[in-house]
Formats: sequence, structure tokens, C-alpha cells
Amino acid sequence: MHSHWRDCQEWSKIGLPLSTTSNEACKMYDAVVTQYVGWYEEDSVGGMEGSMGKMMQADPDFVMGKVIGAWFQLGGKSTNTDEKLKQYVEGLVQSAQSNNLTSREKQHVDAIQLWAEKDMQGACGIWENILLDNPTDMLAVKFAQMSYFALGERVQMRDSVLRVIPSWKPTMPLYGYLHGMEAFGMVQTNYYRKAEQAGRKALELNPLDIWGRHALCHVMEMEGRQKEGIKFLSNSLNDWNKHHLTSHCYWHWALYHLERGEYSAALDIYDSQYRGRRDLYYADPTSLLFRLNMEGVDVSDRWDDTYDMCKPFLDERITIFRDLHVLLSCLGAKQQDSTKEMMDSLRNFVSEEGSQSVVAREVGVPICEALVAYDEGDYARAVDLMAPVRYRVGSIGGSLAQLDVFHLCLINAAIRSPKKQHQNLARALLVERKALKDNSPMTDRLMAAATLPL
Repeated sequence: MHSHWRDCQEWSKIGLPLSTTSNEACKMYDAVVTQYVGWYEEDSVGGMEGSMGKMMQADPDFVMGKVIGAWFQLGGKSTNTDEKLKQYVEGLVQSAQSNNLTSREKQHVDAIQLWAEKDMQGACGIWENILLDNPTDMLAVKFAQMSYFALGERVQMRDSVLRVIPSWKPTMPLYGYLHGMEAFGMVQTNYYRKAEQAGRKALELNPLDIWGRHALCHVMEMEGRQKEGIKFLSNSLNDWNKHHLTSHCYWHWALYHLERGEYSAALDIYDSQYRGRRDLYYADPTSLLFRLNMEGVDVSDRWDDTYDMCKPFLDERITIFRDLHVLLSCLGAKQQDSTKEMMDSLRNFVSEEGSQSVVAREVGVPICEALVAYDEGDYARAVDLMAPVRYRVGSIGGSLAQLDVFHLCLINAAIRSPKKQHQNLARALLVERKALKDNSPMTDRLMAAATLPL
């Protein structure tokens, strides 16, 4: 997909000098950033792992290489529980004391330090400051967007990309990916037409831009264009079937089938794409199985498989969004000890420092307790816990499509609750849902269920 990588001189020419004398380190840095933004593996440089290794081998002291290394590790681990990672970040911060680094590079290190300390908003603020002076720093663009995504700050996620696009030229490397990122920010703030325009432009510039394609999947999901979504993905399979985001696009495909009541097709996607895998982002299969359960579909032993995927993360508190999906796997697989372990851990987590601890205390723990109550058949308690925070669900991060699983849980719990007030709430929520997305067979099924005597 790519053949030319920028050396030291080329990075300096575009105003983004890198503090290394190694051309190989600069080239492999370019390769890593390109693969990260493009969500793919470039075989010519040994993929992401190979290019990371070559980059640090070329210059073991390359600070921006260490910044990327820290970012990847912090996405799945915490310095509170991983001593090796803690030492890695401390070493990075110490190395930034050198006077040879540029101000931009030092700011990147400061942002990583704040992220490691669980101050995600603070990290985003630094990346935004970098972009004010260096709007073509793609790493800062991507770090900011993904961080805002994790924080549930969708307007900021959109705007952080929109404000830098005019500073780029179409001939610059990675330019096309900006429009895919623009599309995602637009769809997450309900600008569906603008999102589609940006997503189509991204694919026109690069048909392999899976982030742009995935943004269009969101547009079709939010607008109830399920049949078109299935055709869109099936007709372009060769363009997106070998990316890091491939399994997530299959999740969107499964959601289209689920919405249409085509449960066997959704289960076929689970079996072909998720079953037996341990290298995937587990929110997709977990969410899919729970949605199928709420539709009354027997998923057999698939929960056991998904629980095995989530089990390594039982004790790791990084984001509440991730924790909720791990908990769903525990509940689905009927792992009572793990469920208790997770709930105890979350209740302890709320007293720690950091933005996610606040979200956990105010929103995450109530939702988790509601999920446990729903699993136990105490639907009234599930409603009482979840209804007060339903307008704050977005603060846990994730996309609107991903968060919909919790809104569906509230509706299903309200339908099943013995309290008439809850049943009336279910009908009111379904009226809202229908008004926002008219073509929704799932909503029609739920509306029919809400009118039936319990």
C-alpha cells in the first residue's frame, strides 16, 4: 500500500523535525504512523511490530518512537498494575529532559505522562496545543481523536480534525485519511449528510481507508439503511478485509442483519469472525451476543468463548467502556465469581484519581449494577439504576452505535418490569427511538412487545 518513507530531511522540510540523526528511524516512524492511521499492516516493513522494532533498533533513544510505544501499551495496560510499563513511561519522561528535543516532541511526552496518570483530558489539551502550531502533525491529530473518542467527547473529536484540514495540501502523505476522520466525527455528532460526503471523499482518495468506510457504516446504521449497508460491505470486501478494523466492520454487518431480524446471518458472522479468536477487540462479539440475547436468541456456548477472550482484562481498569463489555461477558457466561470480582474492583476504582474514576462513580457503576440486575431478572431494579443516567451514557466513550446496547437494555428491562410506570417509560422511549430512526424493524418489534400484556 505504501513504498516511500520520509527520512530526517523530509520531516524537517515539512516543519516536523524529529530528534534523531538516523534516517532509518525516521522512515520507520513514518511507516508506524501510516499503519496506525490506516489501521493496516504493511508487509514490506514487517507490519507494525516489524517497523516498530526496526525504528528502535536504528535509534534506541528515539523519543518519538518511545512515545508511540508508550501509547500502544497504555491502551491495554495501566501503570498502576504494570511495573514494567511504569518504568517505561518514567524512562520516556526522563529522556525528554534533553535540550535536543523540539518543543513539539516534549509536549508529546508530557501528554503521554498525563495519559499514564489517567488525566486523559489533560493529554488532549496538550495535543490540541501541538496542533495549533503544527496542524500537520498526524500523530497528534490521531491521538487527540482517539482520546476524545474514549472520553465520549464527540464534539471535540469532530472539531479537532475539522480545524486542521485547511492547513493540509491534498498532495501531502496521509491527507486522505483526514476525511475519514472528519466523517467519523460528523456522524458521531449527527451530521449524517456531511459525514457521508466526507466518507465518500475519503474512499475516493483511498478505497482502502477502513476508518472512512467504517464511518459510512455508522451513517447507514443511524439512518436505518440496513439493506444498503449489507450491500456496501459485501461489494467492497476486498478493500477492507485485511485491516485491524476488519472485525469491527463485520460487527456493523451483523447489526444490519440483527436489525432486520436475520438472526442466523448475525450468528454466522460471529462464528466465522469471532469464535475461537483471542486477538480481537472483544467489545464487538460481547455486544453482539447481548443484543441477540435481548432479542430472545439462544447463542448456545458462544458466551463461554467470549468470556475466554475477556478474562485477561478482569483486573485491569483502563476505560469504563471496556469494563462494561468485560462484565457482559462474565454475566453471559454465568461466571459469578468473576462478576463479583469485577464489581468489587469497579467499586474500589471510583475512589482513585483520574477522569475514568469519576465516570465510573457517576455513570459506569450504576450501569454495571443495572446489567447485573437485568441478568438476575430484577428488571425493575435495572430500570431504576439505568434510567437516571441514560442521558449520560455517552460519557463512558464509544460510538453512538456501540452505546445503543445500553439504551436497548433499558428499554427491554422497562418492558419486562412489573411496574406500570416502567412499562409506560418503555413505550415513551420507543416513541423517541422511532422518531429518530423511522426505518427500524427492531424498534417495531419492541413497540409490539411493549403493547402486549405481561
